[in-house]
Amino acid sequence: MAEAYRFGIEEEMFLASARTRAAPQRSVSAFHDEAQRRLKSVERELLKNQVEICTPPAARFAEARAGLAALRAGLAEIGRRHGLLVFAAGTHPTASWPDQKQTQKARYEAMMEDLQIVGRRSVVCGLHVHVEVPRPESRVDTMKRLMPFLPVLLALSTSSPFFEKRRTGLAGYRLRAYAELPRTGLPELFDDAADFDRYVAGMTKAGAVKDPTYFWWQVRPSIRYPTLELRVADSCTRLEDTLTIAALYRCLVRLLDRRPDLHARMTGASRGFVMENLWRVERDGVHATLIDEASLGAVPLRKALDATLALTEEDAEALGCRAECEHARQIVRRGSSADIQVATYEAALKDGRSERQALSAVIDWLAAETANVAA
Repeated sequence: MAEAYRFGIEEEMFLASARTRAAPQRSVSAFHDEAQRRLKSVERELLKNQVEICTPPAARFAEARAGLAALRAGLAEIGRRHGLLVFAAGTHPTASWPDQKQTQKARYEAMMEDLQIVGRRSVVCGLHVHVEVPRPESRVDTMKRLMPFLPVLLALSTSSPFFEKRRTGLAGYRLRAYAELPRTGLPELFDDAADFDRYVAGMTKAGAVKDPTYFWWQVRPSIRYPTLELRVADSCTRLEDTLTIAALYRCLVRLLDRRPDLHARMTGASRGFVMENLWRVERDGVHATLIDEASLGAVPLRKALDATLALTEEDAEALGCRAECEHARQIVRRGSSADIQVATYEAALKDGRSERQALSAVIDWLAAETANVAA
């Protein structure tokens, strides 16, 4: 069973000047060229101050851990030689969107032409996880029934409390910024695969999108692979947190595959509760309370996580990722990356440092933790 439900992980990361801790203003082409030459599975992203790493399809988490650890360590080493820090977070604490330069690539140029200012303001990084679905035709149904679990996965990943050199007051600002783009947020409540196919046909025929890769929902079927892709999560600063979200998501896909009764009657109200819970998590992270649709009451995120882990216990055992799933409890106890970023920032201010110096301290913590892959 551990060979089934293969998965792949994509992590988007930011660059900062090691001297100023600001988003780099000089050319970073030499960094990108060396990274792509020396490391496998490294790609450029929409903005020049971003980089993406990914794993090949894997069946065991030891493979993904080793692959991502090597890529993170490699990027950190290459960054040092080029005077750059590399870090994983949902937003860049010290970047200003008007100063960012777009990567020269036909797809990105077409996107920017279409999106205009909302594309240029999208200075965000996410964690994407693909999980292979045994019956690809069931992905639309699984996508719909997965929605109630998305707020828990987002909470564990929240790493975007700063934007435009300011504290936002939110734990996960990335999705608020990303929501400026069209075709983001939760997917529609499609009746079935045929209904989804009709939507795709209409959108492409009318010229609204070139293909379904321009649907940037928080979860979506892939057109390249027989997978369902999770896109709700912020880029995770700590490698172990990335692996936890990937493991829990993989277990949820298996759970919903073997339990077609679970969330079988998703309604407009169901989707509305998910939207509210996502907002609560964006604001409060792991400290949020969520609306429970069954009881119509509010429950702490910790209890929602406990219920999710109980539901997926059999799946975690079958897929060999019990330890990775259990790490989710530690994230809730200690706080997500957003909590530690804010604590680092506040401690620096308390020590008498300026706003700029406090944000620099956050960048230093992010870069150190991103490269801390010895475990």
